[in-house]
Amino acid sequence: MNKYIGRLHFVTFQNTEIPIEQQVQEYCAGGGNWVQLRLKNKTEEEIISIALKCQRICMEHNATFIINDYVDIAKKIDADGVHLGLNDCSVSEARKQLGEHKIIGATANTFEHIQQHVSEGVDYIGLGPFRFTQTKENLSPVLDFKGYMDIVSKCYTNKTDIPIIAIGGITTEDIMPLYNTGIYGIALSSYIAKSKNIGLTTIDILSEIGKGQSVNFTKKKK
Repeated sequence: MNKYIGRLHFVTFQNTEIPIEQQVQEYCAGGGNWVQLRLKNKTEEEIISIALKCQRICMEHNATFIINDYVDIAKKIDADGVHLGLNDCSVSEARKQLGEHKIIGATANTFEHIQQHVSEGVDYIGLGPFRFTQTKENLSPVLDFKGYMDIVSKCYTNKTDIPIIAIGGITTEDIMPLYNTGIYGIALSSYIAKSKNIGLTTIDILSEIGKGQSVNFTKKKK
């Protein structure tokens, strides 16, 4: 089953004055079509309440809506899928709960992580962190450009064909160099959520991603 995987993943950000629902609304208004709801230190009731509001916005904009970590909540509200961290349940366990038709993404920091997730039927990989970020606690080792180049090269050599989304402290200036490593897409959180104009920032990022895709396509054609 071929599933659509977006090129720009927006991971919602809690530590800002802008409510999460507003972040999602402005991001989608700017052309974003993939939202990952990430909430920490909230009750299940609070998470579901926010999730339903964000899900409604995504539906209005035909955007994919993913829940971070909480497989049970993703199932309960019929989200499009779930993203699993390194310390969450396995991809295979999430697949049993959600079924084949739902999207399951998983975090990786090494090629071995990717191999394990792929063997269990993951749909995409969030590979990172690219650089140090305060968005997430207990960071795995930073990869930088060389780390992405090495891991993507191993995927190619081993015929491991899976969309790889770069994440962790990425800015607009990093997008073209990251695409040169062979990644599929980009995930951003605070860079979008804390910008002065989320919609315009999203438009700019999507433009850079388009340029990155174009350069890679031209290289492959030669």
